[in-house]
Amino acid sequence: MNEERNMRIALLAGVIFAAAMARFVPHVPNLTPVGALALFAGAQIGRKALAFIVPLAALLLSDLILEITAGIGFHSTIGWVYGAFALIVTLGFLVRKIGIGPLTVAGGAFGASGIFFLVSNFGVWMSTPLYPKTAAGLAACFTAAIPFYWSTLAGDIIWTGVLFGAWEVIRRSRPALQASN
Repeated sequence: MNEERNMRIALLAGVIFAAAMARFVPHVPNLTPVGALALFAGAQIGRKALAFIVPLAALLLSDLILEITAGIGFHSTIGWVYGAFALIVTLGFLVRKIGIGPLTVAGGAFGASGIFFLVSNFGVWMSTPLYPKTAAGLAACFTAAIPFYWSTLAGDIIWTGVLFGAWEVIRRSRPALQASN
């Protein structure tokens, strides 16, 4: 049983790290698999600590590579971004508790986009000098971010479908993977 559980966790981690590496493929800004992989980890990895560690480690590794290769991996709002992804992992726990199905997964993808939008843009407002620290400044920050929301939502919907769909195909091909972890 431990061997099956370890194989399941290793395969889940592999799927998550592979998705994180998709950040290196040219893409529309914010149309990445990161929100989807956080949701996927929360919904599929039964050990809560690992559900946080695996996607955040994948994100950290990809950010480190982006920083080394292009100087864009780390920024002043990175704590807010990682916090948003931790909340999305928590949303994945709710998806798992309700029951993983097309409607709950789709709802999770929409929720993930909303969480990222609210937390990351609040972080921009709080952590940078770009906007005055007033209600009008906060509104301006959120308004300026709306175009990015649509690509975040598209990325979360597409990548959530890819990750959960691919995992379902893998899981059905290996009955041992159906065991909880």
